[in-house]
Amino acid sequence: MRKPHIRQVAVLGAGVMGAQIAAHLVNAKVKTLLFELSATGENPYQSVQQAIQQLTRLEPSPLATPQQASQIIPATYDHDLAQLADCDLVIEAIAERLDWKQALYDKILPYLSAETVLASNTSGLALAQLSALLPVELQSRFCGIHFFNPPRYLSLVELIAAPASDVELLDDLEHFLVGSLGKNVLRAKDTPNFIANRIGVFSLVITLHHAQRLNLGFDTVDELTGTRLGRAKTATFRTLDKVGLDTASHVIRGAAQNLTQDAWRDFYQVPTWLQALVENGALGQKTQAGVYRKEKSQFLVFDPALGNYRVAKPEIDAEVAQILALPNLGERFTALRACAHPQAQFLWAIQRDVMHYAAVHLAEIADTARDVDLALRWGFAWQQGIFELWQAIGWEQVTQYLQQDIAEGKTAAAVPLPNWIFQVKAAHTPQGSWSPVQGQYLARSTLPIYHTLAGQANLLGELPPEIGETVFDNGALRAWHRGDGVLIASFLTKLHTVSEAVLDGLQRAVEIAEQDFMGLVIWHDAPFSVGADLSKVVPTMQAGEIAAIENLVRKFQVTTQRLQNAYVPTVAAVQGLALGGGCEILMHCHAVVAAFESYMGLVETGVGLIPAGGGCKLLAQRAALRAPQGELLAALRPVLETLAMSKVSSSAEQARQYGFLQPSDRIVMHPNALLNAACARVNSLVASGFRPELPSKIAVAGRGVLATFQAHLLNLQVGGFISAHDHKVASYLAAALCGGEVAAGTSVDVAWLLHLEREGFMRLLQTPETLARIQHTLSTGKPLRN
Repeated sequence: MRKPHIRQVAVLGAGVMGAQIAAHLVNAKVKTLLFELSATGENPYQSVQQAIQQLTRLEPSPLATPQQASQIIPATYDHDLAQLADCDLVIEAIAERLDWKQALYDKILPYLSAETVLASNTSGLALAQLSALLPVELQSRFCGIHFFNPPRYLSLVELIAAPASDVELLDDLEHFLVGSLGKNVLRAKDTPNFIANRIGVFSLVITLHHAQRLNLGFDTVDELTGTRLGRAKTATFRTLDKVGLDTASHVIRGAAQNLTQDAWRDFYQVPTWLQALVENGALGQKTQAGVYRKEKSQFLVFDPALGNYRVAKPEIDAEVAQILALPNLGERFTALRACAHPQAQFLWAIQRDVMHYAAVHLAEIADTARDVDLALRWGFAWQQGIFELWQAIGWEQVTQYLQQDIAEGKTAAAVPLPNWIFQVKAAHTPQGSWSPVQGQYLARSTLPIYHTLAGQANLLGELPPEIGETVFDNGALRAWHRGDGVLIASFLTKLHTVSEAVLDGLQRAVEIAEQDFMGLVIWHDAPFSVGADLSKVVPTMQAGEIAAIENLVRKFQVTTQRLQNAYVPTVAAVQGLALGGGCEILMHCHAVVAAFESYMGLVETGVGLIPAGGGCKLLAQRAALRAPQGELLAALRPVLETLAMSKVSSSAEQARQYGFLQPSDRIVMHPNALLNAACARVNSLVASGFRPELPSKIAVAGRGVLATFQAHLLNLQVGGFISAHDHKVASYLAAALCGGEVAAGTSVDVAWLLHLEREGFMRLLQTPETLARIQHTLSTGKPLRN
């Protein structure tokens, strides 16, 4: 069979999932048509156009930038089916009705080319059923591609073979999903709910069951089942509100309908209280009321015993809190099992029953235990999969506990543990993960696309990730290499904050790279950096050590200049947050390779400061280079607005619009492709004869543009839109961007611009308002307007 090159995709169905799948396809620069039924009236495209427009209003945004909505091509079944002939992949994403899907397939079949791949995004119907609706010649080009909602942000995609699916075709689709869309792909068997939802939805219903059995408040359950348990911070009931209570009810009922042979089927019931909320229109976040609702400044939670809302006030038992704080997982779960408090019994029961369920069903739903654990990580944001947890607590210990609870009738179903549990002592080993069907440990996929990835999520027991050879490690930054001629600098600080030791490490890394390597890459896991470490600023200022802080600011500027002027290429590999000083560091590298999910911003004004690590200087420099003669006002206005409002990009693509990335900087969809892509960027720069730019003067906007900005700021203050301190901060920012009180077009050197931003930073730092903002942000994580 032909190996498809996916150039154009059609998505059939402009509902919640279909429209967002289309959005992520255009995020990845894939030409995409979105089909919907024709609207009645003069404009048959109105329904699909409205669905596309709705994408720009969703939060979090499914689009990299709002402008990308216009890149989705609206289409209707009545007018545009002929365009399907040019599509390499058609993804069906309509409602889960077999008769509707059959009618749609019958309608599109005459227009598909002999090489078009047809995939269904179904989450509840069997692929074998759907495949049977198709002619034999198409069945080899049919499969399931199950995205998770929201498709942009949840990395998991389940790829499901239908009975006749071509194996090479599935390999090529996996290559496309991973390499082009940045997804983490699992091969699922054609069983009800596939892998992630089979275990994840059971985890939900068993949690609801035990919460009701033990009479625990929903707010208390959320306090117990969020980050304390190593799961998503939205926990259980906040997740229900986020997903939608109507959607959750539909999923539970669908599982009950499909899982006719499941011994735990009776637990797939929509609770009475949940049904009542849905009937009353309390559907969660989309209706501003669900399990939770906000009333003035208070959060309320629904209490089934009251049949109404009460103030949310989770109460964790002191003994249970102590147990959860135990560092040893084995001791922690042994203590929870032994503790008589309902909260402890609840926590043990929900984990035990999910382990039991996953063990019994593993052979049916997945090839290996790895697939289940990665599905829970990628699809439900668990920090550890259920078999990882079993292994971490102690394989034999958990097995013994489960056997005892099954024998005593404490488990949700009286089903014995499968034989494979007693054949192994771990689910994951350096050789691979256990496959009950094959009776051996299986290694990970060897598809070529995975050779381009580095830093893949390792499960407990697998081979540890590559650590390379250390050149130096000062406790805040590790410099290392993989034997390929590229030095890698990785921050070791919490949230990768930029401390003085990080600055020292970067300067040393540049020096070593110039002597012994082809180039330098700054890379580590997300976040790239949340900025400078401000925790010591306030006490240092209170101690009167102003000179010490100014020296640190100078060192920051020297470091970024060192990155910019290095004689070998410096490349930043960015993912996640890159704020403040972290953003300044990446901007001064010769090139940036950014993961699509990168959120960049110079946010110093939020704490009453201005960028002083070279950020203002660099943006003034870039404005001068791109602005036509005498047009610096137009070039600097959006820069001032972006920095004064502490804007943070919602994607790497938007970071380019904000000016934090250059047109030549690369964006990759999969974060694990960053390191290899950054090292390749070093190699390409070296191959093209890299030399740093020679020092040159910068033509600045000067006092005329500065006066215009100051007048605008004064109007904002007089109108009550900004405070007096906001005005002061923005004025220093404007001065640094405009080059100060000099004539328009004056050519200044880099040192002058660095002086201006450093001077503004230090003067603001000595104001009580800025110190108050810093203290407030450090203590609450939120900005202070004063």
